[in-house]
Amino acid sequence: MTALSPKKLLHSKWSALAPRDREKHFLVVAVEHDPLDAQRVTTITLEAVLSRRHYTLPWRALADAAQWQRGWR
Repeated sequence: MTALSPKKLLHSKWSALAPRDREKHFLVVAVEHDPLDAQRVTTITLEAVLSRRHYTLPWRALADAAQWQRGWR
């Protein structure tokens, strides 16, 4: 996988490789920054397309190719 850019995370699309509760496709709806360093991303909020549920996780978790794939597949 190519390197993740924190600047391009907002509104990016992701597919879970091991879907739970039929939630496979996700959209990044929020990017949280470190309050002391505005350039540093700490967490992201994913929204499941099917159920509209929100999940918050560290942004580097998307780099795990065993769990996430860029785009909707």
